[in-house]
Amino acid sequence: MYCQYLDWDSDFFGLRIASILPNRLKPDELEVILAWCAAEEIDCLYFLSDSNDRNTVRLVEENAFRLMDIRLTLERRFRKNPLGPTPPDAQIRLAQVSDIPDLQAIARVSHHDSRFFYDPHFPDKRCTQFYETWIAKSCEGYADAVLVADVNGQAAGYISCHLGKDGTGKIGLLAVKQEAQGNGFGKRLVDNSLRWFCDHQVYTVSVVTQGRNAVAQLLYQQCGFLTSNVQLWYHRWFLD
Repeated sequence: MYCQYLDWDSDFFGLRIASILPNRLKPDELEVILAWCAAEEIDCLYFLSDSNDRNTVRLVEENAFRLMDIRLTLERRFRKNPLGPTPPDAQIRLAQVSDIPDLQAIARVSHHDSRFFYDPHFPDKRCTQFYETWIAKSCEGYADAVLVADVNGQAAGYISCHLGKDGTGKIGLLAVKQEAQGNGFGKRLVDNSLRWFCDHQVYTVSVVTQGRNAVAQLLYQQCGFLTSNVQLWYHRWFLD
């Protein structure tokens, strides 16, 4: 099986959306995939391609796949608490359900570098709601923890943390309220997420960001992350 139907994405956007499972393709495989999409009446097909396989890149670009994003994976490995013996940051705390409206307000004006906002088939308003829903669900259990930057009792930023079954961790969403930017909250959120992972015996943490998001890349590099993988996000639409 080369494809997977995406229930959540399909329900959210009101379209039939699927994703290609392998990261490299041959012509005969793509032929099977396109036939499956026709039979299943797929509207949009996601494909995450290895960036260093030129044959795959040429194949999909010759078959109406459009490049939407360069996906960078960065990784940080450590053996002990990366913050050392310093006391916990008093302004960084675990999110509460009561924080969700404030976090959604931050999400509403963040994450505009994502591939969804760069695909004209997805309305900006719906993309905004996508991230509002994502951070709310993260606080309700989708993430293992959401840390917030607290300014006078109000959330001014967030970072979501996920524990993997293989003993690794992943950072999901990260954003800081516009009025609070420039005060180091981004780095403090990342640093304290590493403290949280360390407290849960996780010493390898990864994060994904966009190739166009140089600010996020610099932040993670300042926190000791190194690029471990570069991939390409393509979308193939069948509505045109």
